Parts: sequence; structure tokens; C-alpha cells
Amino acid sequence: MQAVHPSRTHVCVLGAGIVGLSCAWELVRAGMTVTVLDRAAEPAAGTSGANGAQLSYAYVQPLADPSIWRQLPKLLLARDSPLSLRLRLDPWQWAWGLRFLAACRASVSRDSTVQLLQLAGESRAGFDAFLAEERIDCDFSATGKLVLYASEDSFAGARRQLELQRALGSVQAALSAAECAQLEPALAHYAPRIAGAIHTPGECAADCGKVCLELARLLRARGVQFLLGEQARELVQERGRVAAVRCTSGARVQADAFVLALGVDSPMLLRPLGLGAAWQVPVQPLKGYSITVPASAQPGAAPAVNVTDAARKVVFARLGDRLRIAGMAELTDTRDWAIAPRRIASLLATARDVFPQGGEYAAAQSWAGLRPATPRGLPVLGRLAQGPANLFMNTGHGALGFTLAFGSAQRVAQQVRASNI
Repeated sequence: MQAVHPSRTHVCVLGAGIVGLSCAWELVRAGMTVTVLDRAAEPAAGTSGANGAQLSYAYVQPLADPSIWRQLPKLLLARDSPLSLRLRLDPWQWAWGLRFLAACRASVSRDSTVQLLQLAGESRAGFDAFLAEERIDCDFSATGKLVLYASEDSFAGARRQLELQRALGSVQAALSAAECAQLEPALAHYAPRIAGAIHTPGECAADCGKVCLELARLLRARGVQFLLGEQARELVQERGRVAAVRCTSGARVQADAFVLALGVDSPMLLRPLGLGAAWQVPVQPLKGYSITVPASAQPGAAPAVNVTDAARKVVFARLGDRLRIAGMAELTDTRDWAIAPRRIASLLATARDVFPQGGEYAAAQSWAGLRPATPRGLPVLGRLAQGPANLFMNTGHGALGFTLAFGSAQRVAQQVRASNI
């Protein structure tokens, strides 16, 4: 076990994805001793490994939106829906579903948007500073993003969201189909099927898996101990505090404070603490898929700008000489990591439809991950009102984990430091 400096706060971070690793980075920068624990043998082995890669700092519309009510029959029944709510005999999932529907109101969506934009701005500043300082190789690009809409109704709704986000400081513009093709020539053939698009010129993309591996390397160089292949089984409490985390191997890891950044596995450790603590972390898994292909070198074939097909909920991100295509959101359970062939086929069909010559689709590498989603789309950060005093949350980021990671890390690290544990 790592030797802990007696004058430093020792923090155990549970989770070695982008959320946990960025938090460990900020804790080390704050002068703390850090241990990172994860059940996987390598960092970024879960949802951070091959996610959508887009950094959506200025376009953060939460999933819980009034438009959900019109889509509800399809979400519950249609097998091919890109957003799928398949309810099981699970009281936690039903409770999540009811809270999600309750959040599908304009006032709630607006408030969530305000909070997400604030956190995204903090995260952009944090990640930009990290990249400037460390100059890691992660296929970072800042080519902007186009969100495409197939109908006039959906485009009208997007323009309303644009006005809300613009009033909050986002720089965006509504473009015609012809303007989309001018900005991104690879969309020229697809332009007749575009009703309009929202262009956010400042949006970025990067390979989240590469960022995680670089973070792990830098953290090790700064003395952080990694306990990989160790699955947390129980938070051991003594006198209202977490004294240690017990692993399935029997190992017991002690620390002064603990940060729970386990994504969809976070509630599992909280429920034994009581309903009060567990109810404050309403996280359910939304399963997503991605494929990564070699990008075409033919001019005008593969996109340089990041693109989102809003109707099919599929995103395209350029990562150097590769193209990442990701999408789908299936409400599932924490054990469902299987890659469904029909979902991969759907991604490939969309890619060939939008960018027919965009990449070597026959060489696609498939992946699936579980996004930790809260009903409102807001992450759970910091101490719980009804939880142990030295336990801090950093979970529930949904599809915005990469986007919000560094801002969340800064907020949690500030709370740990201010707690004087």
C-alpha cells in the first residue's frame, strides 16, 4: 500500500474513467495524496473508452425536455428508436422514470440548461489549461459542430433552444442546408434532406480514451497509486464517516476521504447506507454504442467539422485519421454491456447515408458503454445531505461526462479541500 504523507489529506477516488481521473488530477494539484481504485485492469475500460468524442461545451440541451411527451409511445414501444425506455421490474428504474418525466417541462429544462452551461464553461477552461500545460496526444480538434435537423418543426425547436443558450453566452447560429454544405463540403449530397442546422463554431473533439491513458501516466508520475482489478464491494462506516472501502478480493483501502466516480455502479455502494443517501444519487444506465473507422483521405468525403444527426441521435467526430460515429440511448441495467449487432448495423447505415465515402466502414471497430444518467441530466457533485461527511459524489454526467469532467473535478476538489477532513 502506498505510503501516505502524514500532513496531507489522503483521498481514494473510486473510478478510473475520465470523471475519476480528472478528479484525481485536481486533487493532486491541490496537494493531496491520491489512490485510484477501479475494477478494470486498465483506465478508461468502461464508458470513457470509445465514447462520442464530442466536447459539447455550448450545446447542452438536457434529455429531459417537453418534446419527450410527444415521443413517449415510440420510446416505450418501438424497437428501432434511437432513444429507448425499456422498463423492467426494478423499483429504482421506475422511480427514475417518473422523475425523468416530471423533469420534462420547459421551466426545468431551462434551469438545467443554465446549470449545465455554467459547468461546461468551467470544464472548458480546465481542460484547455490541462492541454496547454501537458500537450498530450489525444487527437484534439476545435473545428466546431453542426447539429442537423430533418424537419421544420424540429429545427424550430432547436432555434428556440439556441435563443436560450445565446442569452446565456453561447455563440451559435442557425444555418440553411446550403450554408451547411458550404461549411462542411462532405454534406453536399445530403443537403436536400436538411431542414436546417445549428452551428456552434467553438465546439471541440478529442479521443477520451487517450486522454484517460495520458492522465493515468501523468498521475503515476506524480505519485498516485492505482489499484486496478479491484472492485469496490462496500463502504465501511465508523462514527458517521467512511473509514475504508472493502473490495471483492478482501482488500481494504483506508483514506481520509472518498470520491465516488463509478458511473452507473455508484448507486450500488450507496444503497446500503440508507434510502436517504441513495435517493440523492438517482443514476440509471443509458446504453450507447460507437464505431470507429479509418477516415477517407479523399477531399470532401469525411467531415472535418463535428456533426450530429438530431433525428437519429448519431454523432460524428473526426479524430485525426479516424472517424468516430456514436449514438443510441437505451435505458437498461448495469450488467448489459453486450454489443447489439442491430445497433451497430444502424450506426453503419446512418454513416453510409450521411457520409457514403466518409470512411472504411468494413473495418469498423464496435463498442458499447453505459452512460450514468440522472433524471434532469445534472451530475451529482460533492457531499450528500444524508451521507457520510467524508464521502463526495462525482457521478451522473450522462452523455456529457467528457464535456463536464474537468469542471466537475474542480468543484469536487474544492469541496474536499474546504472540508478540512
